[in-house]
Amino acid sequence: MLCPYCNYPDTKVIDSRETSDGKVIRRRRECLACQKRFSTYEQLELLNFVVVKKDGRKEDYKREKLENGLRKALEKRPVEERKIEEAVDEIEYKLQINRNCEIPSRLIGKLVLEKLKELDDVAYLRFASVYKGFGSAETFAKEAEKIQNEKIRS
Repeated sequence: MLCPYCNYPDTKVIDSRETSDGKVIRRRRECLACQKRFSTYEQLELLNFVVVKKDGRKEDYKREKLENGLRKALEKRPVEERKIEEAVDEIEYKLQINRNCEIPSRLIGKLVLEKLKELDDVAYLRFASVYKGFGSAETFAKEAEKIQNEKIRS
């Protein structure tokens, strides 16, 4: 592991801990050259799978695209970085247990919507407006009203 401070190629692990959900291991490391400390995170790498788009095209799954979609919806919203990372991890975990080599993009979108609904109503509406293809302000307002009614009931 390269040191992020001096790029020395050798570091030692000082401490290892699992995150609370047990899906990621946090390792505290120390550079053998400059003695600075830093953390790394180790997580299960997903099996390679393909995303099947609406039009039938297929493309390799990329975590960055999932992250970017969530970040765009959550832009300027009061959601901690840790929550975004956890959301991406949880969505990927659900995709992984699906055990299918080809994942429809609709499934990924549905999982993102579910997670955004938990995190932030405004981000949910932003993403839903694109995902569900809202054609008018009226459709947008109906979806917002539906969210409001769900909150009142719970």
